[in-house]
Amino acid sequence: MISKKVTSVQDALQGIENGMTILFGGFGLCGIPENSIAELVIKETKDLTCISNNAGVDDFGLGLLLQKRQIKKMISSYVGENAEFERQMLSGELEVELTPQGTLAEKCRAAQAGIPAFFTPAGYGTEVAQGKEVREFNGKMHIMEEAFKADFSIVKAWKGDEAGNLIFKGTARNFNACMAGAAPITIAEVEELVPAGMLDPNQIHIPGIMVQRIFQGAKFEKRIEQRTVRSKNS
Repeated sequence: MISKKVTSVQDALQGIENGMTILFGGFGLCGIPENSIAELVIKETKDLTCISNNAGVDDFGLGLLLQKRQIKKMISSYVGENAEFERQMLSGELEVELTPQGTLAEKCRAAQAGIPAFFTPAGYGTEVAQGKEVREFNGKMHIMEEAFKADFSIVKAWKGDEAGNLIFKGTARNFNACMAGAAPITIAEVEELVPAGMLDPNQIHIPGIMVQRIFQGAKFEKRIEQRTVRSKNS
């Protein structure tokens, strides 16, 4: 069996260069490839086009790349809680392509499946539809969206084996599942890496054929984006 295991995050990110387009799994701070993002900050890779639901927060996740001005363009569905993301967008320092969340997911899934484009009603009659082909299906107008074309996809899973099979935990599956295999090279960082054959085949969410490199992350902070609690008197 072919082993996809690499020994470090440095080896996993080999080949990522300035100006590339990268898919990043996660939703907010849930299920983000923390170790890979931190290494890209260290490598000072710049002029990146990042495709992600949003950009984390100011001092964590993709927000770290924004702080260092390493991102040239964000393709996302949500500015969210990241004040620096908002500031750079409004000032014109950062190119931003806002995409409906379902469309963002389907553009990933289409790339994963080798489908070049699809039609969706989401965004018709808005700025999202500008310059795109429009067709009517069953009395409803749809716009054509093209699948993403990225150089690398970086995802994060709970468990994986050396053949690249992945298991996600709870809602951390999010965009990771549809981004795996959506680029020529998919890098998976996992919390636990086991020998091939150790995972229950019935529990695997993404088969190893979708993954080219896999490594075990050194640490995961798993920071909570927002915490809301009640006072003990309420």
